[in-house]
Amino acid sequence: MRHVYPVMETFYSIQGEGYHAGESAYFIRLAGCDVGCTWCDVKESWSIEKAPKLSVEELVEEVLKSGAVRVIITGGEPTLYDLAPLTELLQNKGIQTHLETSAAYPITGKWDWICVSPKKFKAPITEELLKANELKVVVFNKSDFKWAEQHAEMVDKNCLLFLQPEWDKTDVIKERITEYVKNHPTWRISLQIHKYLNVR
Repeated sequence: MRHVYPVMETFYSIQGEGYHAGESAYFIRLAGCDVGCTWCDVKESWSIEKAPKLSVEELVEEVLKSGAVRVIITGGEPTLYDLAPLTELLQNKGIQTHLETSAAYPITGKWDWICVSPKKFKAPITEELLKANELKVVVFNKSDFKWAEQHAEMVDKNCLLFLQPEWDKTDVIKERITEYVKNHPTWRISLQIHKYLNVR
């Protein structure tokens, strides 16, 4: 069986967020999402209608040509699809596999790193939260700190905890995050450094 995925875009850049920020990575952004975050900065990834369908082999060939050592599969919401065929071939070729997901659907595939960013618009599956190596909560308003703590209680004790200010919010949110992390040192701050560097 030939496995294909609707792909919005692929590109080689750096990971701009979370624990692996600053590392080079090849991004595979799958199309399709029903989570519906109002502040999403890639709303064009929600629809699959215009997205080309690429096979596992085509995607892996792109990665190998780039020279990347790790792949980040993101979206959209990538867990809408069975990612086992893609991640297995990538790992067989010596490529690290990283996932970015809201965990609203079951996580499939073989992963070296899983970043879960839970969303209020579609709650994550409790069992899937336990698979997270990293919990990254986007802070849009003051109530998001409580949301973050609720989910921090649901992940594995070794999971790393990040708070990330929504890019377009005012400096007030950034100041609140700074104070929050000072008072709650289990959390770290994630900044979207690719936006500061003006790269994809």
